[in-house]
Amino acid sequence: MTAMTDKLSSPSIPADLLNLLDSFPDPRILLDADYHILAANAAYKREFTSLQNVEGQYCYALSHHYDKPCDQAGETCPLRDAIESGEPSRVLHVHHTASGREHVEVETVPVKDENGATIYYMETMHSLRHASNGQRDRALIGYSKPFNRMLELAKRVAAHESSVLLLGESGTGKELVAHAIHDMSPRASAPFVALECSGLTETLFESEMFGYEKGAFTGAAGRKIGLVEAVRGGTLFLDEVGDIPPSLQVKLLRLMEAGTYRRIGGVEPLSADFRLVAATHRNLAEMVGNGTFRQDLYFRINVFPILLPPLRERKEDLPMLVKSLLARLEPGRRIKISDDAISTLMRHDFPGNVRELRNILERALIMVDGNTIQPQHLFLDTMKSAGDVKFQDARPLEEIAPLENLEKRYLAWAAQNFQGDRKALAERLGISERTLYRKLREAEKAQ
Repeated sequence: MTAMTDKLSSPSIPADLLNLLDSFPDPRILLDADYHILAANAAYKREFTSLQNVEGQYCYALSHHYDKPCDQAGETCPLRDAIESGEPSRVLHVHHTASGREHVEVETVPVKDENGATIYYMETMHSLRHASNGQRDRALIGYSKPFNRMLELAKRVAAHESSVLLLGESGTGKELVAHAIHDMSPRASAPFVALECSGLTETLFESEMFGYEKGAFTGAAGRKIGLVEAVRGGTLFLDEVGDIPPSLQVKLLRLMEAGTYRRIGGVEPLSADFRLVAATHRNLAEMVGNGTFRQDLYFRINVFPILLPPLRERKEDLPMLVKSLLARLEPGRRIKISDDAISTLMRHDFPGNVRELRNILERALIMVDGNTIQPQHLFLDTMKSAGDVKFQDARPLEEIAPLENLEKRYLAWAAQNFQGDRKALAERLGISERTLYRKLREAEKAQ
């Protein structure tokens, strides 16, 4: 491999531009408006292709193995955006590299002549080491479009100081995303501190967040450093922030607005220095509307919301997730999973998301005697619903009971045991939501 960029014979590309391209440590290529690679530096050839002569190749053929431009294959193309807008464009793609498929942030910048006309496009690639095929413990795993969109937003906001609100169902990996934002931020060398907000009392919240002085209350035998002090310069992650009661929301808002706090029993104001990432599975906007979450705090933490997709919306990532989880659960055991077992998992909705998948695989590892997980080793009935279990009424049935009575008793039982909302229950029963509510009211009156 040569140390310098392979020079094209075309005299239209100035030698100083080619030398500049090769001086950059990051992988860079020079493109024309027809997706042709005009030149590539050594870093690009080392990381993204085994070819020495890439000049004249289509960028999408090397990066995606496509036979047409990525904007024609359902992707967002930074080159096409830069051509149409005349401005730099940046997106997150999955590229084929010398190490396999990787998440790569691609930035395309128009190169203009002395008259301001665009003559070339320079593209820079930055590989994200926080998302992968699952070889690292804290890696974010997936290549699906919903996953990539989430990851792109996380990468964009990481470089800024804005507060981030991670939204999504339980088990979607919000703490992993918070970690990734921290690791990609300028605060990466400082601490990452997490606090689970569910079930915190006012006293415990203040003690954990702000710490206390010796003698501040009974049992305070010495000074305790709070999380706000411990996280100085880093990232504070508040998980399930929607579960914070209103009395504690005031204290959090005061900390965010003033940037100062006091230890319990202390008089000296201390300055706070952290970046906030909060997470919740609740609908905070709805909670603001019904008065259970402060509007001013909502706007303070909801500067940059990121929605984490549930597993059922990124099923193409499931085989990769399974492989990674099995390696983590049994690192010294070579376990495989059959195609039939993967097909069984692909048909499951995963209401508990990746956390549920982990539990299913952990049980399967206990049940399998050999080295291959089969469908019979998978226990998927973790969230029972009315359609999944046999109806049993606590009261003994009469020898012959009117069908109307049985329907009312069954509906009452289904409403009590179904884990979803009324709309989902109506769909499972094969009736309209309005009919379900009417029948439930009738059943209540009959009791």
